[in-house]
Amino acid sequence: MLPEINPHAGAVDVGSENFHAAVYAGEVKVFGTFTCELKGVLEFFKKQGVETVAMEATGIYWMPLYEVLQQGGIRVCMVNGAHVKNVPGRKTDMADCQWLAQLHAHGLLRAGFVPEAAILRLRDYQRLRQDHLQMGAEHIQHMQQALERMNIKVHDVIADLTGWSGLRMVKAILKGERDPVKLAELCDNQILLKKRARLIESLRGHWKEEHLFALRQALEGWEFYRLKISECDQQMGVILGEMASQKPEVPPDQLRSVQERKKLHKNSPHINGLYEMLVRICGGNDATQLPTITEYTVVQLLSETGTDMSPWPTRKHFTSWLGLAPGSRQSGKRKRSQKRFRGRAGQIFCLTAASLPRSKHLALGGFYRRIRATCGGQVANIAAARKIAERYYDLLRHGSSYVEQGLQAYEEKYRQDSIRKLKAVARKFGLEILDK
Repeated sequence: MLPEINPHAGAVDVGSENFHAAVYAGEVKVFGTFTCELKGVLEFFKKQGVETVAMEATGIYWMPLYEVLQQGGIRVCMVNGAHVKNVPGRKTDMADCQWLAQLHAHGLLRAGFVPEAAILRLRDYQRLRQDHLQMGAEHIQHMQQALERMNIKVHDVIADLTGWSGLRMVKAILKGERDPVKLAELCDNQILLKKRARLIESLRGHWKEEHLFALRQALEGWEFYRLKISECDQQMGVILGEMASQKPEVPPDQLRSVQERKKLHKNSPHINGLYEMLVRICGGNDATQLPTITEYTVVQLLSETGTDMSPWPTRKHFTSWLGLAPGSRQSGKRKRSQKRFRGRAGQIFCLTAASLPRSKHLALGGFYRRIRATCGGQVANIAAARKIAERYYDLLRHGSSYVEQGLQAYEEKYRQDSIRKLKAVARKFGLEILDK
C-alpha cells in the first residue's frame, strides 16, 4: 500500500457545465458552474474536512472555481491533464474525479505553475492587448487589399502603411484627393529623396467607390483597435505601478539613460515610466540588458512567469517548462525524441531570438548562425531562445548581470574549444597535432 501523503484530499473534474467533486475515500457530488454552485463546492469540501484539492487545468473553466477555493482557504493543486490521461480505471467523469483524489492523497500528482493574483491580472490585460494587435493587423491587410483592388501600389513602395506617411496618404485619399503628386508630397522627406518617382507612379489607379468604402471601413477598424490597445496600456500601467510600489526604489545611478536604452517598437505599450517600473519590479535587475530583450518583452514575460523563479529549482527546469529543452522518451533500452509543448512564454523567447541572425556584434548571433549552418533555422532559433531564457532566469533568480562578450570573443573561444577537442581525438589514436 502507498503511504497517504494528503489524507484530507479531494479532487474536481472540471467541465463547462458541471463540476464532479470527490473526497478521498468518500462521496462524490455533482455541481453546476453558476457562482452559487461554486460556493457550494467550497462548502462541500469544508464539510468533509478537505484541506487540498486537485484539478486538471482544462481550458479556462477551472479559473472561477480556483479563485473560490483559494479564497476559502483550500490549497489547490493544478495538474497537467497530459500527466494523468493514460492512467487506467477512468471511464466516466465520476470515476475521473475519484481517481484524481486517490492519486492526490498518495502524493502522486505534481502541481503546475500558477502565478500570484497581480500577475494573473497583468496576464489578462496583456493577452487581451495581444488579441487586439492581431485583429488590428487583419484590418491592415484589408486596407492593403482595398488599395490593391484599385491598383494603388503604395504599400509596395513604403515599408509601413500605418506609419506617419502611409496614414496621411490614406486619409487624404478618403477625403477625395486623387492627384498622385499631391499625395506623394504628404510623405516624409526621406521617402521623397529616394522613392519620389516610384511613389508617384504607385499612386495612379482606378478610384472605385466600393473599394474606397472598403478602405474607409478598414481604417476605422484599425483605429478602433488602436484605441482599445491604448486602454489596455492604461490598465497595465496601473497594475505595474502597484507592483512597483511594493518593491524598494532603485538608485538613479543603476538605471540606464534614455540614449542607452533599446529602441521601442511601434506596438510597444505606451506607459509613462515603464522602464523604471520594470527595473524596480525585478528587484533592481535590468532585464533589458539581455540581447534582444526590450521593455515590451519584459512586460510579456512578467505576465507569463512573474518575477519569482523559485518554482523552478534550476535553469534546466525553467527551460524544460518553457518547452525549449529537447524532449526524450525512454522505455527500457529504447530511447527516442519527443516533441515538447511550447507555451506562450517559450514562444516569446523564440520570437525574440528570431532577430539574432541579423546581429553583427552579438555573441549569440554567432552561435545562432553556427547552429543554423548545420542543423537548420528552426533548431537554431530554439537553441538561441534557450540561451536567452537561461540568462533571464539567472538575472531574476540570482541577480546575475549580463556582460556582452562580443562576436569576436565568441568566435575565438569556439576556435580554441575546437582545437582542444581535435587534439583530444588525435591523442586517442596515438597522434599529435602541433601548432604552427
